[in-house]
Amino acid sequence: MPDTAALTPPPLYAAHRKIYPRAVKGRVRSIKWVVLIVLLGIYYILPWIRWDRGPGVPDQAVLADIANARLFFFWIELWPQEIYFLTGFLILGAIGLFAATSLFGRVWCGFTCPQTVWTDLFLWIERQIEGDRNARIKRDAGPPSRDRTLRRIAKHAAWIVIAAATGGAWIMYFQDAPTVVVQLLTGAASAQTYFWFGLFTATTYVLAGFAREQVCTYMCPWPRFQGAMLDQDSLVVTYREWRGEPRGKLKEAGHGDCIDCGACVHVCPTGIDIREGQQLECIGCGLCVDACDEVMGKVQRPQGLIAFETLANLAASTAATARFQPGPARFDAGMAARKHLHLLRPRTLMYAGVLSFVVVIMLGAFLLRETLTLTVLAERAPPYVLLSDGGVRNGYTLKLADKTRDAGVYALVLDGPAGLRLLVQDVETDAAGRPLLPARPDAVATFRALVTAPPGVAIAESQSLRFRLMDAQGKVVASGDSVFLGPRPIQVRR
Repeated sequence: MPDTAALTPPPLYAAHRKIYPRAVKGRVRSIKWVVLIVLLGIYYILPWIRWDRGPGVPDQAVLADIANARLFFFWIELWPQEIYFLTGFLILGAIGLFAATSLFGRVWCGFTCPQTVWTDLFLWIERQIEGDRNARIKRDAGPPSRDRTLRRIAKHAAWIVIAAATGGAWIMYFQDAPTVVVQLLTGAASAQTYFWFGLFTATTYVLAGFAREQVCTYMCPWPRFQGAMLDQDSLVVTYREWRGEPRGKLKEAGHGDCIDCGACVHVCPTGIDIREGQQLECIGCGLCVDACDEVMGKVQRPQGLIAFETLANLAASTAATARFQPGPARFDAGMAARKHLHLLRPRTLMYAGVLSFVVVIMLGAFLLRETLTLTVLAERAPPYVLLSDGGVRNGYTLKLADKTRDAGVYALVLDGPAGLRLLVQDVETDAAGRPLLPARPDAVATFRALVTAPPGVAIAESQSLRFRLMDAQGKVVASGDSVFLGPRPIQVRR
C-alpha cells in the first residue's frame, strides 16, 4: 500500500503563531527609542508648524492643498505641472534606500519603517498594561478573568487613541491642521474627511496591533528583493557561529559561548532564531544583539556573539578558527581575522554616483524653474478661417501662469512672417499697439488671441510663430511657440 502521508501535499497556509516579544535594554534599543521619538515627533508636530506666505495663502508649513492644486513645503511651492519634482524625490528616496541597504542591511526596516515604529509603540503600550512576555503568556493561557478583560479593554482603548491620532495627523497634511481638528471634534468635517480619518485609523490599529510581523513577512515586497542590494561587505545582524558553537549549558565544559538560553528568540519581534542564519523574516532591528550582550555580561564572556557583522568577516573568522577548540584562543583568532568595514566599494560608489547625479539634476531644475510661463494652444476647430476679404485668421488660447504673488502687466509681441496682425480680445494695448496681458498672481490667466494674415501677405501652409511677453524694461520674461496654418496652395498641372 502506498504511504498516503507521503502523497499528501504540504499545506499552503501556515496558521498564525502569536509572538510575545520580551522587552530588552541596551545600546541598540536606546537608538531605536531615539529614532522612534524623533520620527513620531516629526509626524505629529509638522502639520502644526506655521509659515507666513502672505494674505490669502495657507500658512501651514507642509501642506498638500488638493483643492487649490498646490504643494507647499516651507518656502517651496509646487504646481501640478511640476509634479516631476515629486517624482524626483521618490527616485532619490529609492536610491537612498538601496544605498543604505547595501551599506547597513535592513536598517530601514529595523529602525525607520512606519510599520516598525508604530508596532514598537503599540508593543510598549501592551507591556505597560499587560506586562512583559512571561506575564502575557501566562495570562493568555489562563482562564478568562476580570483582570485580563479590563487590561485588554485598556490596551485596545490606548491603541485606538494612538491610531486615531495617527489618522488625524495624516489628514492634517491635506487640510489646515487647526481647522480640521475642530471640524472632526464638532462633526463639521466632510464625509470624505471622516472616511479617510477612519481608514487610516483602522489600518494603523490593525497593522500595528494585530498584523505586526506578518506585514514584514508576507505583505511587504522589500524582503523579497533586498538580497539584490546586499553583498559580502554589507552590515547585517549575524550570529558568530564560529564562536558560539557547539552550544551547551553554562556549567558544561567544551562548548562555545552560546549557552542556548533563547534570549535572542524571545526579544525578536518576528519570532525567528538568528542562529539559523540569514532569514527573510529578519528585519535587522538588532534587539537580539542587546539581548545576547546582556547574557554574555552576566556569564562573564565577551559581548558580540550576535552583532552587526559582514558576511565576509564571518567567513574569514570561520576559516581562521576551524582548527581551534572553544576557548580564548579561538576567540582571539576569529576577531583577528576580521577586516575593517569597506564603505567604498563598486556597489556603493555606483549608488553614490547615481544619487549625486539625480541630486544635481533636481537642484538644477529647481534653481532654473520659471516663475512666469506662457502656453500657446492653437484652436483646432476650425484650424483657420478664410475671411471675406481673402485674408486668413487663426485663433489661439494663451495661458499665462504666474507662480509669484506680485501682480504684473506684460506686453505681448508676435514674431513671425511680416504683415501678420495680432489681436487679443478684452485687453488694452500700449502706445505701440501691443496687447497688454495682466497676470493673475499665483494663478493662471487665460486669453484668446487672433492672428490675421491680410490679403496679399504670402503665407505657407504652416508658419512658425513665437509669442513673447515683455516687461516694462523691454526684457523678454516668457515665450510660447505655435504655428500659423493656411490653406494648401493650389498646384496647377501643366
